Amino acid sequence: MATTATFDTHVSQYEKWYDDHPEVYQSEVLALQEQLLELPQNISGIEVGLGTGRFSMPLGIKEGIEPSREMAAKAIKRGIEIMEGTAEHLPYAALQFDFVLFVTVCFLSDVKRAIQEAHRVLKPNGAIIIGFLDEERSVAQQYIAKKDNSNFYGNARFYTVDRLTKLLKSAGFKGLVYNQTIFGNMEDIREVQVPKAGYGEGSFVTVKAIKK
Repeated sequence: MATTATFDTHVSQYEKWYDDHPEVYQSEVLALQEQLLELPQNISGIEVGLGTGRFSMPLGIKEGIEPSREMAAKAIKRGIEIMEGTAEHLPYAALQFDFVLFVTVCFLSDVKRAIQEAHRVLKPNGAIIIGFLDEERSVAQQYIAKKDNSNFYGNARFYTVDRLTKLLKSAGFKGLVYNQTIFGNMEDIREVQVPKAGYGEGSFVTVKAIKK
């Protein structure tokens, strides 16, 4: 996995990706927003591994976890409260939140443990939402092919939809709902894409599941 030091050192490169790929970024935000909009209003939630707050900010999430100090500093400037901790050991009491968002599962050391921790801190009927690059689609395959030249993706672990589905179900989540975006070559995208239901076409997939 990419270390915290990697993100501390290359935070400007991380930020530049969003500036260089605004339509891809906004397409991903739109897919995640679609999942959040289906939840009840006036609810509380966190993002885990929120980086510099590029997703928390437009999605209205005010709190979360980011172990990289340099990333967290950027997120704090965007108005997000950062708690010290990791995805595998969330510094929160049980039954506390209505939703937990992940958009960086490929960088986690133990995804199974992170999903279990999300289940612990969620209230009954709370939702976990995961946005990820489907290992079987083109963008993840491109990153895998270039991993030896990447500061971030050299040790990333990509997941298939089937694998994450099994992890969610084994943790006790039910009612999984998927959508997808980033259709075609990422470098060719010049307009924001509307997400489609399901998976199997888009490189970026979101899944929402409920704690019963």
